[in-house]
Amino acid sequence: MNTSGTASAPRRVQGAGETRQGVTGGARRVGPGALRGPLGAASAMLLMGTLPAVSLVLHEYPVYGGQAVRYAGAAVLLMAFMRARGLAHLRLGARELGLLAALAATGLAAFNVFIIESTRYAGPTTTGTVVATVPILLALIGPLLARRRPSPRIVAAAVLVAGGAAVVSGLGGGSALGVLLAAGALACEVGFSLLAVPLLPRLGAIRVSAYTTALSVPILLAAGLVADGPGVLRTPTTSEAVALAYQAVVVTAFAFFCWYDALPRLGPERAGLFSGFLPVGTILCGIVLGFGGPTAADLTGTALVACGLLLGLAGGAVRGLAVSRGRPSPGRTGGGGHRGAPRRAP
Repeated sequence: MNTSGTASAPRRVQGAGETRQGVTGGARRVGPGALRGPLGAASAMLLMGTLPAVSLVLHEYPVYGGQAVRYAGAAVLLMAFMRARGLAHLRLGARELGLLAALAATGLAAFNVFIIESTRYAGPTTTGTVVATVPILLALIGPLLARRRPSPRIVAAAVLVAGGAAVVSGLGGGSALGVLLAAGALACEVGFSLLAVPLLPRLGAIRVSAYTTALSVPILLAAGLVADGPGVLRTPTTSEAVALAYQAVVVTAFAFFCWYDALPRLGPERAGLFSGFLPVGTILCGIVLGFGGPTAADLTGTALVACGLLLGLAGGAVRGLAVSRGRPSPGRTGGGGHRGAPRRAP
């Protein structure tokens, strides 16, 4: 009989997308699911980057009412997807409810308010440049919240990504109030990721996306009533209805799920690097819609983003927060599949 405790202990089967540590301590990708995190984060940011071009169609539609319609439609789709996947609604604790409400209020509702108001005083280029620094904040704050030291390599990669996004957006100019409002949008963008991190292990990407989009609807309607009064909602034209449907289905329901599925697999600091794809998505959407091809600044900025991503993800260091903390991967904790069934609340 073997008397070694480690030799006789049952071995856990690693799930797709997890990493394991070798004898030298370096992370090594395991299974074909290792690319799920990077692909999901890149897809989410590319799709979210199409929002400005599509929003041009909605210039005459009440802003806050339009966003409320967008999130309401996304919430309905995500709830239906939950039901189709057999995911039960979980009994939420006070802390989870507070985090979900904060995420809906800041990362969704307030972010849109800050973006809209900032562009009135500073212009879209300045707003885009300020928000483009989100990878740097995630690279610094994410590890600190997990009680780890920020990685100098990830911070350097974040600076490259933020610089590339700023080059694509253009540095712009504007009033101090506009820059301050853009900083508010930046803080909300950071909250969009960091507030979700403690929720994802138990609730999973689908539930977090569904609950936050639903909670943001009354917040936006209240803001709309203050700003627009009874005209907060009206019947959209055909083109406005198509744009709202695209925002609800593609930019919100699908992109949010991709982002929140990738977040625990990569960790907030590495996931934040993919926000450099936001202006790239805007460029590609502009080409598709016939707004013109990329400029030299667009290509230069995109190259900087690519270099930052290569630096940040080098060495096979695509590691999820759940794995690095010794927890199961999101798919094993109810993150969106039937494998989470044993953890569902009655």
